[in-house]
Amino acid sequence: MNSRCNRFVFVAGLHRTGTSLLARIIGSHPEISMIEGSGVPENEGCYLQGAIPHTALHGRPGHFATDAQEHHTETSRYNTLETRQRLIADWSPWFEADKRWWIEKSPVNLTRMRLYQQLFPTAQFIVILRHPQVMAGALAKWVDAGPEDLVRYALDAYDRMAADLPYLHSALVLRYEDLVANAETVRRSAFAFLSLADHDPGAEIIDGNDRYVMPETIETGLAARMAKWGYLPGGRSEAFQAIVQHPLRDVREATETALFSSSPTKIEAAE
Repeated sequence: MNSRCNRFVFVAGLHRTGTSLLARIIGSHPEISMIEGSGVPENEGCYLQGAIPHTALHGRPGHFATDAQEHHTETSRYNTLETRQRLIADWSPWFEADKRWWIEKSPVNLTRMRLYQQLFPTAQFIVILRHPQVMAGALAKWVDAGPEDLVRYALDAYDRMAADLPYLHSALVLRYEDLVANAETVRRSAFAFLSLADHDPGAEIIDGNDRYVMPETIETGLAARMAKWGYLPGGRSEAFQAIVQHPLRDVREATETALFSSSPTKIEAAE
């Protein structure tokens, strides 16, 4: 990186949960640079680097987030200076050197946050969730697993992510449902989390959940687990206690203010 000390913001989430939409909104900010025109799927940086293997066996939809071998933490064999240097070398040509933030969006970031924090200590992480039943419906054409198996996969992945959060300095957990319902609120909170002024890209946002009709009945244990994230059977949602972690109180408070100002969404602020 150059003398301006560009910082990474990693957007993470399961496949078909809105990571691309969220990254485009955040990446529209004039102080943020994002990967564009790369020719790889969804301009995901995991395909543009050679430091951490990413083959057909890695990052598979419906599999990667619960695969212990793809969960990289402080103890990962890739926690080395060589990995950091290779990532920077491979990614930097895709970013503008004079931008304050470099945004990288790959679903596998969900299982690499603890490693990336070791490699890039000033990095920040934004995670997006989506209703597990809807995610299962959206992912069904990509995998052979049944609907309830995919719901279970999503919930297992969310639980693993939650277990990783205490190890992270700066993390913001949002939901797709809140993004499409109140894009301005979520957008402002994301920029506040990055200590940036608000920027409206003027993009129309359509609720993709409307395309799916989900069953009202689901295994009792899965329904109870979905409720933890404010999700109800049938693809419905209720109030979610958003998660805001940042070492600086003023950043936490600015993020909370953005979330509270025009939305009843509750906040859980990390102390």
